[in-house]
Amino acid sequence: MTVKKGLLTTVAQKCNTLIQLKQLHAHILRCRINDTPYALAPLLSVAATSNDASFFSYASSIFRHLTHRNTFMHNTMIRGYLQARSPLLSVSCYLSMLQNGIAVNNYTFPPLVKACIALLPSSNVIGRLVHGHVVKFGFRDDPYVVSAFIEFYSVSREVENARVLFDKTTMKDVVLGTAMVDGYGKMGNVEKAREVFEQMPHRNSVSWSAMMAAYSRVSDFKEVLALFEEMQKEGTKPNESVLVTVLTACANLGALAQGMWVHSYAKRFQLDSNPIFATALVDMYSKCGCVEPALSVFQSIVDKDAGAWNAMISGVALNGDAEKSLELFCQMAASGTKPNETTFVAVLTACTHAKMIQQGLWLFEEMSSSYGVAPKMEHYACVVDLLSRAGMVEEAEKFMEKMGGLAASDANVWGALLNACRIHKNIHVGNRVWKKLLDMGIADCGTHVLTYNIYREAGWEAEAKKVRSRIEDIGMKKKPGCSIIEVDNEVEEFLAGDHSHPQAQEMYKLLDSILKMGILKHF
Repeated sequence: MTVKKGLLTTVAQKCNTLIQLKQLHAHILRCRINDTPYALAPLLSVAATSNDASFFSYASSIFRHLTHRNTFMHNTMIRGYLQARSPLLSVSCYLSMLQNGIAVNNYTFPPLVKACIALLPSSNVIGRLVHGHVVKFGFRDDPYVVSAFIEFYSVSREVENARVLFDKTTMKDVVLGTAMVDGYGKMGNVEKAREVFEQMPHRNSVSWSAMMAAYSRVSDFKEVLALFEEMQKEGTKPNESVLVTVLTACANLGALAQGMWVHSYAKRFQLDSNPIFATALVDMYSKCGCVEPALSVFQSIVDKDAGAWNAMISGVALNGDAEKSLELFCQMAASGTKPNETTFVAVLTACTHAKMIQQGLWLFEEMSSSYGVAPKMEHYACVVDLLSRAGMVEEAEKFMEKMGGLAASDANVWGALLNACRIHKNIHVGNRVWKKLLDMGIADCGTHVLTYNIYREAGWEAEAKKVRSRIEDIGMKKKPGCSIIEVDNEVEEFLAGDHSHPQAQEMYKLLDSILKMGILKHF
């Protein structure tokens, strides 16, 4: 009996349950289809790469019991093990190919290299050995194989090796260019990433996404929006990844009008049902102060994961509704979604701003005892901030000491406590914190200025002069303040003391006229 491979693939893809998949398998065996072991290849491919755990388990069982396996089957299982987050088994499957004399091809290596990436940083030896095999088997110029290795070396923080591969490849297509842009982007080198991006003869939505993500990683959100505008002018249709990155930029810049435009665009092209996109929308609306639209989007998400809950909990907390934040936290736990580290940072922050001391301390205890979430530095910092803002600076100091003190990398926590000492005029705790910062060698300009003010306001003139002298001797300069506004869908950024804006003189004249009119006296 002859059955076309394409037909078997189509039927396998329509299997929605494991029972249906098993029925198809039985049908293939019962009909004694020619070359039955190889006729199972389409069934194996669909089952192994379906992202369904029961399907994959069945595919693994079929593969193990086959006496005749070809290259396609091995490639399928390498990809399947990778998708099942078992990268070591992907490598083992590749070794099985070699041991049994099964020929490899250009489809073998991209998922295999990604398995090597998944094994980082514990071992990069396997990836290097696979690279040697690629050269040996003659696939060193395949763009998909090279792009996989560019990613491997970039993740290994060996971007120079990635660039050597890129430069040696004669056929630089959009796949290779995008991989190199992404590699530099992940290293935070946006200048090099942009250089490669601008030299690409052809760019697709994935290329634009990689470049925007690079700027987003270094928090240059204004450039993300500028690139998005340029992308639209070129006529490239944005994918969901691009839209998520743009929404993140809008959230951080407070660019509500542009964020709403992205939402409208996504609705028009039916992209708004994507849970990752919807979560980014919740975050954008929340950070722009629009809680009701954020709640509306949140409620429309069918399968809410921890990320969606966290975005909404953080959103209402950010807008001052601590009780709603805690209510959402209870709903999250009741829904069966397990709160994670980010969840507890959000609810502890909500308690801090609402000065709900006892509730915050109770949540801190519950996170490990009831939810199995081990506290990290961010959670300790939240508790210190909770106590400090309530004026309980001695208790905050004792809490830090109880936790074994905080390392030099946690200077921001000490800085928060120092700021609380100034607000609540506790010179003695402030003095001890300052000494700790000096001992750790992490006192920056901000903490110097803060300590100077604490001493001066307490009348400790001699100590204040010492701090002032340190600032002058080291030549510290405080970073200028920055404000961002959105006008006519354009984001404008202003730095304190900066006169570079093309309309700076007009704005200063307007401010002067307002001052002369005395309007600002009422503020």
